[in-house]
Amino acid sequence: MHDGVWFRRRQNAPTTAGRRVNAGRPAAEHPCVARVSVARASMVLTRRPMTTPTLTRPHYAATGSSLYPIILAIFCSVLIISNIGATKLIEFGPLITDGGVFLFPLTYLIGDILSEVYGWKAARRAIILGFAMAILAACTFYLVQLSPPADGYENQAAFEAVLGFVPRIVLASICGFLVGQLLNAYVLVKIKERTKEKYLWARLIGSTVVGEFADTLVFCTIAFYGIITGAEFVNYVLFGYVYKTLLEVVLLPITYPVIRAIKRREPTYELQTAT
Repeated sequence: MHDGVWFRRRQNAPTTAGRRVNAGRPAAEHPCVARVSVARASMVLTRRPMTTPTLTRPHYAATGSSLYPIILAIFCSVLIISNIGATKLIEFGPLITDGGVFLFPLTYLIGDILSEVYGWKAARRAIILGFAMAILAACTFYLVQLSPPADGYENQAAFEAVLGFVPRIVLASICGFLVGQLLNAYVLVKIKERTKEKYLWARLIGSTVVGEFADTLVFCTIAFYGIITGAEFVNYVLFGYVYKTLLEVVLLPITYPVIRAIKRREPTYELQTAT
């Protein structure tokens, strides 16, 4: 029924409305009817519905899109390649690090994108899948290492040196990755709950500061504590942590447009606002 007609009939029969809402109490005095009357009066005077504005809150994109599987595949690939590179220690003057330093920081950048656009559950799913793929790769390399080489194959020692199963390194890499990435995603999502769509830079840097520190400390402790000197260990931890964190800051001009582009491409990503 048309709102104007309904409103006029309500004015003509206040006693009946009052009996329906609360017998023995006039309709005009009932709080529910009073609120309805104010809203209807506002509609009559302004010819617009009376609305109550609400705060904007972030909304995450659904993972059933075409972009999430692509980002997930890149995430797992970068992780596995970085773990292979990490088997070699490298030195730049007084600075000591491993070969994973070139690519591994990108796993945190991609993890930030997953957490920012798709939310905690989607990021956690990606981290667990990457964790599983890292274990699968390590087990595969181990089986290949144990398999007897064919006649004429002269690179068995070289293969073992590069891809050989080193339990301590594999355990360190997997534990560091799992702890660091989960903390990174959790911190980013929690900051976003407070800041909504504002201060993206704070989410990206804040989550990386926490996640990279945990990752670097866990990996270095399990992999090299007691093997290298105390000074080298501190150098290794500090350089790896500072380098990865600074790289996140340097890449912000790239991360920002990438996140914006993905949000625009995702039809399910929007802001929930009152209209």
